[in-house]
Amino acid sequence: LRSLSTATTSNGTTTSFSSSILQRNQQQQQQTRSFFTNLYQKLNPNAHLKKLEQKAVESKTAFAQVEFLRALNANNQYPAVQFYYENFIAKNAFVEVTPEVCAEYSTAMHRMGKKVNADHFIEPLLRRSSGAAAAGVAAGSKGAMPTMQMPMIRQGASTSSPLYVEMTKSSPSVSGSVGSMIARLVGNVAVVFIVVSFIGVLLDDKGLKPFGSQTKVVQESAPESNTTTFDDVKGVDEAKEDLEEVVEFLRNPQKFTRLGGTLPTGVLLMGPPGTGKTLLAKAVAGEANVPFFYASGSQFEEMYVGVGAKRIRDLFDAAKAKKSPCIIFIDEIDAVGGSRKLKDQSALKMTLNELLVQMDGFEKNSGIIVIGATNFADSLDKALLRPGRFDKHVTVHTPDLKGRLEILQLYTRNKQLASNVDLQTTARNTTGWTGAQLYNLINTAALRAAVMDLKAINQEMIEYARDKILMGAERKLTQNIEAASCTAYHEAGHALVAVLTPGSPPIHKATILPRGQALGMVQYLPRGNGKEDSTSLKFKEMMAYIDMAMGGRVAEELIFGSENISSGASNDIQQATNLARDMVTRYGFSPELGVVDLAVREGELGAASEATRAKIDSEVKKILDGAYERATNLLKMHAKSHEKLAELLIEYETLTGEEVRALVLEGKLPVRDEMGQVIKKKADDVKDAAAAATRPRRFAARS
Repeated sequence: LRSLSTATTSNGTTTSFSSSILQRNQQQQQQTRSFFTNLYQKLNPNAHLKKLEQKAVESKTAFAQVEFLRALNANNQYPAVQFYYENFIAKNAFVEVTPEVCAEYSTAMHRMGKKVNADHFIEPLLRRSSGAAAAGVAAGSKGAMPTMQMPMIRQGASTSSPLYVEMTKSSPSVSGSVGSMIARLVGNVAVVFIVVSFIGVLLDDKGLKPFGSQTKVVQESAPESNTTTFDDVKGVDEAKEDLEEVVEFLRNPQKFTRLGGTLPTGVLLMGPPGTGKTLLAKAVAGEANVPFFYASGSQFEEMYVGVGAKRIRDLFDAAKAKKSPCIIFIDEIDAVGGSRKLKDQSALKMTLNELLVQMDGFEKNSGIIVIGATNFADSLDKALLRPGRFDKHVTVHTPDLKGRLEILQLYTRNKQLASNVDLQTTARNTTGWTGAQLYNLINTAALRAAVMDLKAINQEMIEYARDKILMGAERKLTQNIEAASCTAYHEAGHALVAVLTPGSPPIHKATILPRGQALGMVQYLPRGNGKEDSTSLKFKEMMAYIDMAMGGRVAEELIFGSENISSGASNDIQQATNLARDMVTRYGFSPELGVVDLAVREGELGAASEATRAKIDSEVKKILDGAYERATNLLKMHAKSHEKLAELLIEYETLTGEEVRALVLEGKLPVRDEMGQVIKKKADDVKDAAAAATRPRRFAARS
């Protein structure tokens, strides 16, 4: 088209641009020829390649180009093929381009692992076809016979009506090719995902493992060695009594079968974590001297469909193969036996269904007992709890005072204890603790004693362990004398009101050592005679609690003034308010409102009217104001004892309950050694106390 492009002058003559274009191309050819000659002399000194190069550059025919490119590919000169094609063939309008030329270029690019730009093919091939069409136009204008390209002649492609062509530099359409490639990739991924999902659903419905996996994922079940007996289980006497009949059945089945009785197939142990459910199951097997098969509920959860059900079958088959009485224990059975829902995966449903079938499939009196343990009995499927499966339920409660003492004695029987260790007091001071928590208490105390290089575990180490578990680690906080005095007078106010108020619990200790979020605390022992736990609160005991809570804030107001009261009483006020509101709305202790349940429970709107709610607030405020007034009167009457108690707290940081009562009631000062420790009965204990007193003093004595 370049050689045939024409323009009409003002006098009607036609000026051809072919001569100027040809001259320009000849200059480009000479520059290109010398450039490629120097380049390929460095790449390959082969004389044959030089001749082929010269022939291809001079003739510009497709045959010469193919011959040269093929020779370069044969000599592994792939970069030379790329450079020659992209910078000479693709950009030179006079070079003849055929599909064979493009094929040689494509071969070199693929062998180098590079992507081929389609524009390097399209533009030269279109240029070739356009040149053929232009040649046909030129022949027709001279009266020659039309060529095969004549149908391509369009209006404007003649000398009388020239076709104006604007040459622009082509830019590769990278975005288009990348976009189409991404679209194809996304489409292929979507198709594969749909096919795999469909196959997975089919396999899931058939109960088969996906992809035909034949890997053995279920190992052979075997009984565990077990020597645990009921003597190793303390603090759960009621649960042990319920399980005695199971032990007796495993020992002597004929005793029950002779009268036609049958023992429950399954026993469900329920209770909070750490109460000893697993230990009880092992003790049953140990007492009866039968094989014990242990499994966790999470072991039956598997991503492969049908594996959980197979593990259930393997477990029961192994138990049946023993041909003797045995126990199958499934810990955390709620992981596999939870209530079924429609949205649950079929794998979970199959596992639970298999467990139900295996428990129903037992022959009566076969001697196999299934024991399950759970912390969430309400979440179990109802079909699992019906008679014939887990129809015997045993609740394992937290130990009472007697049980906690037995557990502490069990965990300390092989440990060195100092003479001042009082396990009875420790048991009273750990109400609601489980066996696991008591074990952690003794273990923490033993570790602390080892760190302090003591000969034995003393009571101070046990108190340290209890405070650390309940309140957190001791904070290494250095307070100034003003902050320490405020904390000391606050805690002294609590302690003094507790000693002088009837119905208050006995003080265990008072301290101003920061722990957790508290800067100090007064700890109390449970009410009662020390031989049993208290299960309820009386009216005067509730009022005493509220008075004790107000004692700290009243003490700050009396000592430092109303303008210098700190925010340390926020938790005291909250607890006192909650208890007073319960007294009014739940316990019927308000003469104004009477014995009526007015409490608003979670999920309820409350039936009390606005006027009734106003009366409730008024009664609560009346109780709190009365407690504040009583605490104020007590602290004013015993100001000297309050002052001395605060000074001793600043000096010693911690006072025992006996020391607080002796000071307030009898005016006796505590007897301490030079290290500030309570005097012990034995010299060894004094030496241990001196070794333990390595913590530096935080506060100076109040002057």
